[in-house]
Amino acid sequence: MNTGIVEQADQIFVVLKGAVVSHLPTILQPLVSAIISVIAVVAVFAGLFALTTVFERKGLGRMQNRLGPNRVGPFGFFQPAADGIKSLTKEDLVPRAADKIVHFLAPVVLVAASFLGYAVLPVGRNMVVTNLDAGVLYFFAAGSMVELGVFMAGWSSHSKYSLLGAMRAVAQMISYEVPLVLASISVIMTAGSLSTVDIVAKQAQYTGTIAHWYVFTPWGFAGFILFMIAATAESNRCPFDLPEGESEIIAGYFIEYSGFKFALFFAGEYLGMLATSALAITLFLGGWSAPFSFLAWVPSWIWFFAKLLTLIFCFIWVRGTLPRLRMDQLMGLAWKFMLPMTILNLFVAAAWRFVPGGLPVRWFVCAAMLVIPFALLSRGLRSEKKLQTRTYRFAE
Repeated sequence: MNTGIVEQADQIFVVLKGAVVSHLPTILQPLVSAIISVIAVVAVFAGLFALTTVFERKGLGRMQNRLGPNRVGPFGFFQPAADGIKSLTKEDLVPRAADKIVHFLAPVVLVAASFLGYAVLPVGRNMVVTNLDAGVLYFFAAGSMVELGVFMAGWSSHSKYSLLGAMRAVAQMISYEVPLVLASISVIMTAGSLSTVDIVAKQAQYTGTIAHWYVFTPWGFAGFILFMIAATAESNRCPFDLPEGESEIIAGYFIEYSGFKFALFFAGEYLGMLATSALAITLFLGGWSAPFSFLAWVPSWIWFFAKLLTLIFCFIWVRGTLPRLRMDQLMGLAWKFMLPMTILNLFVAAAWRFVPGGLPVRWFVCAAMLVIPFALLSRGLRSEKKLQTRTYRFAE
């Protein structure tokens, strides 16, 4: 295949931005370049959020033997536009006793925190808003603002239900943020860099036809699974959607929100899910690189978004399959299982580098270091489970 055509298809958006910026005065070029990059990221991921809502409704409808949206637009794909119009036209109700300023800022903080993480995620070759030396650290620092937005929403509403939902959500997010970060450290150790661009570049190399994706190693596969479990909990997705437990606390921390503010919370949850999925792709799945060298002709940005859509459908699949956990089960999974396994995975990642012998020997040793403790820990936790017989009493 013509190398020039492949390169042009891969760098088409970079070339277009360069062509626009080159016609401006030199002093304005950095500012306009940054503005174009920000607008592109916001537009693309906001559009992907809208598509995800349709895919999720249709996917869950298929799993539950129903149609899903099929009235608004062709095949129901204009449903997100109808939802947006409805949110904009609904009355914005604020409780009389609420802290009105904090009540207004909470959804803004949450959505802003979700968007900030995209600044360091390379969605293609040479396609990143900013290449920070500490890009992974920045991502987690920006993401920690989500907990602040959630607590602001729960506290400012002056409602016991919203405050209870906020405390649940904050406890859950903090608990699962620890294994989320620890799962990422194994990649940082191996790549020797906190830059997301450098991490992808280390994986965009090939031995024969197979890429050096970290997920192809025992510690990388285990880290990816642990990372995605923690990311599911961080996004309040099923089976970890306890902050929105309708049967217990009605609607969670945003119960007192309506109209467009409620839509912002809804968007923030999905944008956070997309951001953590994109980070998982960057850390473990080679970012924009192809899995095999003979597929490298496909534009890098197509590979990135293909991987992202695959993870989104996995989230939908899990939501349609698993029931919601209890609060004690959720916290126990984080501290009794996820935390020990992520710490163990750090030692396995170090062993992968220093164990002597060829690739089969390293594979066997590192896999054994993960599988045996996993089996023992799982068995131990199951044996500690105490089942109690429920006693039902009727009022007289």
